[in-house]
Amino acid sequence: MLPRYCERPLAVRCGAFGDMVLLTALIRVLHAEFALPVDIVTTGPWSEPLLRGQPGVGEIFSMRSRRTPYWLSASQRRLVQKLRARGTGPTWFCDAQDAARPVLERAGIVGELLVDVQDHILLPGEHATEQWRRLAQVMPRGFVGQLRADIGAVAPGCYLEVLPAQRAELTAWLQRRGLAEQPLLLVQIGNKRTMRRGLRRLAANNKYWPLERWAEVLQFLREHHPRHAIVLLGTGPEQQLNQELATIAHVPGVHNAADDLPIPRLVALLGRAQGLITVDSGPAHAAAAVGCPQVVLFGRALPSLYQPRGVVRADVQLLQGEIAGEPSMLGIDTPSVIAAWSRLRLREAYPG
Repeated sequence: MLPRYCERPLAVRCGAFGDMVLLTALIRVLHAEFALPVDIVTTGPWSEPLLRGQPGVGEIFSMRSRRTPYWLSASQRRLVQKLRARGTGPTWFCDAQDAARPVLERAGIVGELLVDVQDHILLPGEHATEQWRRLAQVMPRGFVGQLRADIGAVAPGCYLEVLPAQRAELTAWLQRRGLAEQPLLLVQIGNKRTMRRGLRRLAANNKYWPLERWAEVLQFLREHHPRHAIVLLGTGPEQQLNQELATIAHVPGVHNAADDLPIPRLVALLGRAQGLITVDSGPAHAAAAVGCPQVVLFGRALPSLYQPRGVVRADVQLLQGEIAGEPSMLGIDTPSVIAAWSRLRLREAYPG
């Protein structure tokens, strides 16, 4: 029996937090072309709270891991059942590795209705959002439907909408913390590499910037923005790192929120703040997607590929240092970060 056909486009992306923000550049184009919601296959606990309710997003199908053997993975088996019930149709496979492909094959998603990013490699100098925008315009060989829109009306870049429920929940959270009346500046010093076991200065950790330098930045922010609350972002494991920084900096009005930032609240907070200083990270891409101006410290990653780029085009100041002729975040000095912040065009303070 032939599998059921589903007209809704399907995007498969098993990426980190920032990868899923970048994918909104593809989702928005597909949504415009098909005039239908785009269903998503993904992994990780961040994708559903990040994308649920976003413009153009349909059903989100998630599995815990795509690398676990199928017979050991209940989440993979459930996903296959759901995809079979959904039916097969035009699908965009957006992973650079093939680990998720066996799950699709078990669900019958193969052949001429599949567009594979590995067949459409990144072009020289192309930004990640430009690659997704280009890929969304490639139709599967077996697609015979009619597209509904001119994608020229879809602004390039990634985009997240701060939903009304997120905005209301953030307001209540800020009130509980006594921050509802203050303008906000955000600082993201860590990422998943920062919190790996072992010394933070290991060579493999190319997104570490010393706490002593961060402390100088916080002292500058407090001196030049005396009315602002400074909020340290992060996930639970970064709370201790943030606390070490707050102790070293020893300035008032610094709030460590790493233990209390579920993704919807983080997106809303980025949507409200006047500015952000961050390492190259998922929150940097989310900030761009909601129009938050930012200074971004890069390690080895290519800014030309991963510069935060949102539809709103908020100001982004990029910094990348060098050690012994190689890109290194440790080559960025504190005065360079302060100078970049001083150039940044901050957003107007939220009216409250």
